[in-house]
Amino acid sequence: MSIIHIPETEYTLTAIRAQGAGGQNVNKVSSAIHLRFDIGASSLSDWLKARLLHLKDSRISADGVLVLKAQQYRTQEANKRDAVQRLHDIVNAANQVSPTRHATRPTRGSTRRRLESKTQRGHIKQLRGKIAAE
Repeated sequence: MSIIHIPETEYTLTAIRAQGAGGQNVNKVSSAIHLRFDIGASSLSDWLKARLLHLKDSRISADGVLVLKAQQYRTQEANKRDAVQRLHDIVNAANQVSPTRHATRPTRGSTRRRLESKTQRGHIKQLRGKIAAE
């Protein structure tokens, strides 16, 4: 599958105040970023929209809007880059299709080796028993 790039017009970035410790800077500066991406209104294929909407992700609301909060960095620009990168990572991960697994039977040799090791282990455990007194 190819890597999908989402145009800037399809998501909105909002600056908010970051949470947590940080002193005066955190109380005055809106350095955290909220990214909102409406999956249903996007230009993605219907197949990919359905895959995204069926993800078990708490960041996707019931309306089909993906909300990411980026507050890892001190600057707004770095948090914007982080939020957009995370959006692209989520969409590209949903675009990957894992190959179907076909069940196979163990080989005759591997089954024989497994049973021999079980028998040997059982014999070792039998030897741990009490010695009969005469």
